[in-house]
Amino acid sequence: MAGGARLAGRVRVTGAKNSALKLMAAALLATGRSTIDEVPDILDVTIMSEVLRRLGCDVSYERVPGTGGGRLTIDVPEKPSTETDYDLVRRMRASISVLGPLVARCGSARVALPGGDAIGSRGLDMHISGLERLGATIVSEHGFLVATAPRLTGTSIWLDFPSVGATENLVMAAVLAEGTTVVDNAAREPEIVDLCRMLGEMGARIDGAGTSTITVEGVDVLQPVAYTTVPDRIVAGTWAIGAVMTRGDVVVERAVAGHLTVALDKLVDAGATVEALPDGVRVAMEGRPRCVDVVTLPFPGFPTDLQPMAVALAAVSTGTALITENVFEGRFMFVNELVRLGADVRIDGHHAVVRGRERFSSAPVLATDIRAGAGLVLAGLCSDGITEVQDVHHVDRGYPDFVDQLRGLGAEVTRTQRPG
Repeated sequence: MAGGARLAGRVRVTGAKNSALKLMAAALLATGRSTIDEVPDILDVTIMSEVLRRLGCDVSYERVPGTGGGRLTIDVPEKPSTETDYDLVRRMRASISVLGPLVARCGSARVALPGGDAIGSRGLDMHISGLERLGATIVSEHGFLVATAPRLTGTSIWLDFPSVGATENLVMAAVLAEGTTVVDNAAREPEIVDLCRMLGEMGARIDGAGTSTITVEGVDVLQPVAYTTVPDRIVAGTWAIGAVMTRGDVVVERAVAGHLTVALDKLVDAGATVEALPDGVRVAMEGRPRCVDVVTLPFPGFPTDLQPMAVALAAVSTGTALITENVFEGRFMFVNELVRLGADVRIDGHHAVVRGRERFSSAPVLATDIRAGAGLVLAGLCSDGITEVQDVHHVDRGYPDFVDQLRGLGAEVTRTQRPG
């Protein structure tokens, strides 16, 4: 990509990756055909679709041109298979979200231990202990979690940390449990609310989604549903930060300002103009942004998934910023690549001290995960020449039509296949 681009225009955000994958898992809870709209056309959806197919589901995807997303149709059999394959699950951590639905619906599950981005330790202890509280017996053998439970029973569960994945798995398990389940210190992310809303339309009885206490009253059976995925706040935030970094003017269509309150406030502090619109959010920047400190926290705090973009923004701003990472200890792995572009960043534990400079110096860099890859692309737009970001397959897992959307905003970007 060529540096010096000013992002300007309109860009559309489709459904949230971190929600769509869990909605796909939730479809397992009901026999019959469910349809999910605004599902992003990304690699993770393709992998999750194959996970569901190997569980016996008939899955099809119809892309809607020009949107970055489409409609996913999932036909769930009366008796799904209960085993997921390692060759798929190792490629995507979200595949662990089938564990709760399978145990609740079928009484057993054999799910391969998942892989995913190398951004730090993300153990499954809370998933396992929560399901055991619900009455499941879980053992780990030969790289698989094996869970059995003739019928789950409602209980009270306290999460040591408001884990999104654990909250989702436990809520999906609890909807078919006998009695009432209370999950305390639950995650509050918009994707949790989205999942609970879909489950409610399927017939589940859930109260407290979006708060730290979720109460689930179990039902005997759920029904398939037609549902639309919540817009992707991380993709929206990426475009918003990109507008500020490149001193541009971007309308992010379908962005929900309330899902990005802290992040947008930080952009205002940096000197940007932020305007909530009926169809999205407009972010504009004149002149060089100011450095702002950022602390990542679970929702409603600053999202850890936007931390690489926050570091990149600080690196081209005036002044010095302190970026504190409180969620994933490995999230700073990409900083070495940003330093190759000339960024002045010093890491001390879970803190990064960033001293801004006027512009990056172009160089080949390596994407280490989804968000790091997107952050490096934005940094490349602020370089003094041609920047090459390698291993962009990571970016494909979270950003549909990324290159086309960048071009639509005025960036000079090409994608090439490296030999071998």
